Amino acid sequence: MTENNKINSAGFSRIQQVFNETFGIGPAASLIAIIFMGLVIIIAVFWFFRSAPPKTIIFSSGDDGTSFQRYAEKYAAILARNGIQLKILKSEGSLENLERLNNPSFKVDVGFVQTGVAKGQNISKLISLGSIAYEPLLIFYRSEKPLDLLSQFAGKKLAIGEKGTGTQVLALELLALNGIKPDGSTTLLEIDDEEAEAALLAGKIDAAFMMSDSASSKTVHVLLHKPGIRLFDFSQADAYIRHITYLHKTVLPKGSIDFGENIPDHDISLVSPTVELIARANLHPALSDLLLEAATEVHSRAGLIQSRGEFPAAIEHEYHISPDAARFYKSGKSFLYRYMPFWLASLLNRTLIVFVPMILVLIPAMRSIPAIYRWRMRLRIFRRYRALMVLEKDMAAETVNREELLQRLENIENAVNKMKVPAFLADQFYGLRGDINFVRQKLTNVRSNKV
Repeated sequence: MTENNKINSAGFSRIQQVFNETFGIGPAASLIAIIFMGLVIIIAVFWFFRSAPPKTIIFSSGDDGTSFQRYAEKYAAILARNGIQLKILKSEGSLENLERLNNPSFKVDVGFVQTGVAKGQNISKLISLGSIAYEPLLIFYRSEKPLDLLSQFAGKKLAIGEKGTGTQVLALELLALNGIKPDGSTTLLEIDDEEAEAALLAGKIDAAFMMSDSASSKTVHVLLHKPGIRLFDFSQADAYIRHITYLHKTVLPKGSIDFGENIPDHDISLVSPTVELIARANLHPALSDLLLEAATEVHSRAGLIQSRGEFPAAIEHEYHISPDAARFYKSGKSFLYRYMPFWLASLLNRTLIVFVPMILVLIPAMRSIPAIYRWRMRLRIFRRYRALMVLEKDMAAETVNREELLQRLENIENAVNKMKVPAFLADQFYGLRGDINFVRQKLTNVRSNKV
């Protein structure tokens, strides 16, 4: 045996001796107690490091120039204050973000998703951190006079957004309510916003459907200022939001785009789904708080179609609001994260979550091991007493062989002598040995009387 092995063996023996003396248990029981305590500590330490919040969040946003991309960049700057890196992945929009989040093999944590695009998909493993903004549907059309019904677009050429985008999903649903379907007389073109803008300006199409997140501010500005091109006013907005429950009625105020030229020249009613902050169900609670804190800073300001403090909001549509988000909306960040730096709050929070339960498990467990050991040792002594009592009872029978009784007594005594009994049971052990001698003496006196 090497010198190190000798030292390790001596150290373990010393620990075992401490357990023996402290808890009054034997070597085997102390070994079990040491192994159990070691396993609990190892599991607690592993879970302490395992439960630490990641330093990086992978975020699926949107394309260059979109509001999704701008939002994500603002989030990144805010999270960086707490030492968290936000890795932004560009995408084609809501549907691609949802597909990424739903794909277990794709590395992504959070993304912006327009309500209404999840129809027919399994989203049971996704959660919502809440709605962060309205996303109005903008329908620009070419006409000499205003149109107030979507059914008036029947038989025309319409750009409804690229295939699989949130724009197309909503456009098809609204048009279907007005009897306009892909296989009908109306031409539905699957093109992006830039192509739609160019085609509308050139007079090649009659109308273009665009979502506010994908249409650049430049596109909106150009089309609103172009003579002969109008922004569709949803006169039936109240009816639409009752048929399509994830929609909201919003109003673009008169003159809000250009006060000098009074654009628009009247209040325009729009229908708007909301944008939700969607995450995978295993998102760390501390990161959930940080994301919602960033969302509050970015989205709580008043805008053209929203009031101050209206977002973020726990508006539940297809996705369940996560318990962590619900708690944040109700009472804000948890106590430690509210008053301490993120890294320190995370450290203390994990300490409370991991090591306090560990102590609560170890204390009763370490108390129960000696109790179980003592019960087992007493049971062994009682078993010998039981055998001794049966033997003494048999002594009264006339037909019992006395030599056989003596042999049974010697067997009991031999079994007792082989027992390893802790010091706290010494009185019972020596009492048992004394009682064995008492029965032996009684058996001897019976034999003498018989002779």
